Amino acid sequence: MGHAIEAEGLVKHYGETKALDGVDLVVPQGRLLGVLGPNGAGKTTAVRVLATLLRPDAGTARVNGFDVRRDAHQVRSMIGLTGQYAAVDEMLTGVENLLMIGRLLGLSRADARRRAAELLERFSLSDAGGRAAKTFSGGMRRRLDLAASLVGRPQVLFLDEPTTGLDPRSRNELWDVVRGLMADGVTVLLTTQYLEEADQLADDIVVFDHGRVIASGTSDELKSRTGAQVLEVRPVQEAHLDLVVQVVADVIDDEPEISGGKVMAAVHDPAVVPAIVRRLDDLGVVASELSLRRSSLDEVFLSLTGHRAEEEAGVGKEEALV
Repeated sequence: MGHAIEAEGLVKHYGETKALDGVDLVVPQGRLLGVLGPNGAGKTTAVRVLATLLRPDAGTARVNGFDVRRDAHQVRSMIGLTGQYAAVDEMLTGVENLLMIGRLLGLSRADARRRAAELLERFSLSDAGGRAAKTFSGGMRRRLDLAASLVGRPQVLFLDEPTTGLDPRSRNELWDVVRGLMADGVTVLLTTQYLEEADQLADDIVVFDHGRVIASGTSDELKSRTGAQVLEVRPVQEAHLDLVVQVVADVIDDEPEISGGKVMAAVHDPAVVPAIVRRLDDLGVVASELSLRRSSLDEVFLSLTGHRAEEEAGVGKEEALV
């Protein structure tokens, strides 16, 4: 299997800010790479470099073997890009938006109309195709925007936080669309701050922080990398919550968290669980819920970066410029 996307040592500066600080990426053909990271981590800058919208200050990048600097025209002919905000003309109808893109790509009027009809049907927008895009819901606009990026039948698709601001139903609908694209063999690079999104869709994941790739692997590999499981204990009586915290802290020699009426702690040795159960029993504390599970992707992110994925690292110059 060849590589659809290859990047080595990508560097991009905005003044004193290092948006990319030596980024390496490899995406095999037909796979989906999830790029995780908070705002300002460098995700959008990486996408813009790979999509030929920005020139890197150093490093190399190739899409289907074509260099993004020397062969920008060839790269653009085989990629699609959906940014963080729907880039549709709100005064045009859904059909007119897709027709315009088709004509700009050199399709005949008849071919552009056929392609528009195909995409509107695929994205469940046929009934709304004759309406102005300004009347579409947020989820419909995102689907139309994604449809527009597919008019030219791209081999590689860049999705830069495509579900930002969508409600859960619209997000799930867009996930289904992305799964369909993957089934068709399209290579996808997806940036996201939603850990569940990467868990659901990505074949492979890289984690960005401060312009660097700090971890990579499959979801399972990243979850295993922390070397810890998560203990969750919910007492029947909420008044016993402090006792549970004390017992867990004493046994694992670390301070647990309290979330949603549960005590949660990273556990490196599963043998501590029986000891916790015995201590709680001695104290007369009954648990309505007690489980030991693998770390979630969000907990992996916290372990790697020191903050959760939904906590913004601060919007830097990258966001101001893109």
